[in-house]
Amino acid sequence: MYAQFTALIAPYSAVLGLVLLAALLAGFILERFPPVVIATAGVAASLILGFIDIDDVLGAFANAAPVAIAALFILSGALVRTGAIEALVGVLIERAKKKPRAVVAELFGGTLFSAAFINNTPVVIILTPVMRRLARTVGVASTRLLIPLSYIAILGGLLTLVGTSTHLLVDGVAQELGQPAFGIFEITGVGLVAALGGILVLMVLGPWLLPSRPDRDAEQDQGHDVLSELAVRERCNAIGSTIGSIHALRPSRVKVLGVKREGETYRRGVEAMKLRAGDHLIIKASPHELAALASGEDYLVGIGGLRGGNALSTRKRPTDVSLFSTTIAPTHPSVGHRLAEIPMLSRLPIRILGLSRHRHLPGPDLPNARIRAADTLLIAARGPELESLRENAHLLGVSVAQAAPYRRSKAPIALAALVGTILLAATGVLSIAVAAILAVALLLLTRCIDPEEAWSSIDGNVLVLIYAMLAVGAGLQNAGSVDLVVDNVSPLLADVPPLVQLLIVYAMTSLLTEMVTNNAVAVIMAPVAIGLAEQLGIDPRPMLVAVMFAASASFATPVGYQTNTIVYAAADYRFVDFFKIGLPMNLIVGLCSCLGIYFLF
Repeated sequence: MYAQFTALIAPYSAVLGLVLLAALLAGFILERFPPVVIATAGVAASLILGFIDIDDVLGAFANAAPVAIAALFILSGALVRTGAIEALVGVLIERAKKKPRAVVAELFGGTLFSAAFINNTPVVIILTPVMRRLARTVGVASTRLLIPLSYIAILGGLLTLVGTSTHLLVDGVAQELGQPAFGIFEITGVGLVAALGGILVLMVLGPWLLPSRPDRDAEQDQGHDVLSELAVRERCNAIGSTIGSIHALRPSRVKVLGVKREGETYRRGVEAMKLRAGDHLIIKASPHELAALASGEDYLVGIGGLRGGNALSTRKRPTDVSLFSTTIAPTHPSVGHRLAEIPMLSRLPIRILGLSRHRHLPGPDLPNARIRAADTLLIAARGPELESLRENAHLLGVSVAQAAPYRRSKAPIALAALVGTILLAATGVLSIAVAAILAVALLLLTRCIDPEEAWSSIDGNVLVLIYAMLAVGAGLQNAGSVDLVVDNVSPLLADVPPLVQLLIVYAMTSLLTEMVTNNAVAVIMAPVAIGLAEQLGIDPRPMLVAVMFAASASFATPVGYQTNTIVYAAADYRFVDFFKIGLPMNLIVGLCSCLGIYFLF
């Protein structure tokens, strides 16, 4: 029965493939379902229509591009986990106190460079709150800086083959279709031309087209600060040093608000005070920094009955003590009372490491802070206590905290792994996928990142979407849909100059990218570009580079690229804000890219 069905539709398979493609594009645009669901449905439809069989589906997993993308996700995660990116941000924040405008330019330059080699999403996530603080320091609205941050991250991704998953995916599809592999820096010249064009647009048109709108919540970033208290132990290595000179307490990492000593609390001049055993330091810091301090031997962090040295030490069994976060419910009987009086401190062997509050830092210190509804507690506890916390009806959302101490001593290894991957692939010693897998093995063996953290740093939706679209792409090839498109489009391009050919392919890809996820567009357009080039009797390589750049350089909508979505949610932006500055960006970057391809390829 099924064989009769496929035989019946076989003469119309090319047209049916285009109908399926149109349905997928409509699904992506309407966004009734996540892209990964729509792509998976496309695979199912391709199987039902007989365009592909199970061997074709499994064959999609043989493509090396998604493997390389997953490994690069882990490399980026390791750079975050070891604090390498945070360390750079800390240095810049310190310099911003003296030269804030220069530091803004340096951050943009650093974003451009780093996005060429690591996933730009964590870079933008980390730098978004930094830019918000710098905006207040410089005296401009954050809406003037966050769109440029996203756009420059996108431009940085254009500089190398590993800069975006889209570049790697086009390269992988091209190799499957018999094209030679791209080198890591083969497209860098074009990327520099495109980046220069995009930066000029931001410099010239940005002052006119970027919105200057006050933040909806000028104190939004304060919510990341946690109030805590450090008790200085007898064996603390920093005893006798001035507080301002202690590396672990640098202002870029931890802000010392006061010192409690011999019954007195000192709020002024604390940086010049020499640290003594028994001092209690009132601090504010991020959850990551508190976790780092709690894993050391110099300080006892927070309040509570959980003892036993550095409770979060990585030398202990990972199941020993963990971090949990929870929110105080409005019904909690301790609302209005001091934190030191909260009943669970006397009932359970736990330790409250810190207390955070939206738009406000509580005080005067951790034990004496008055509890409010919606306060968030960072708690160190052993596994058995977790169930007791979850059974407490007055605590909301008890879960394992995302914060973990940075493994700063491992940062050189993570950086070396990234540099080694780039060098091995750039020199042709190993393919990108093999070099990246070896780097991941090194990161895991040296504990730069734990296995669970490594796998969680991979965006599973992206990988499933890529594999699904590779299978759909194979189906369109088998159905003859790609050949049908090429046969109808190539006569239109036959009599136009090569530069115009590039511009048309770029425009087709760019238009789809603004409406549809860029990885899906890359899989669809790469074989079309190769087919057009073969029909026209020209080298497919320039066409493929045009697809790479057009599928990555998405500026005109907040949903066209994930970094746009991040900054869209972080400030008081409107959809039209991206269109106003993004449309000129699309046009100029597209023109510069095509000119670069024309002259360099």
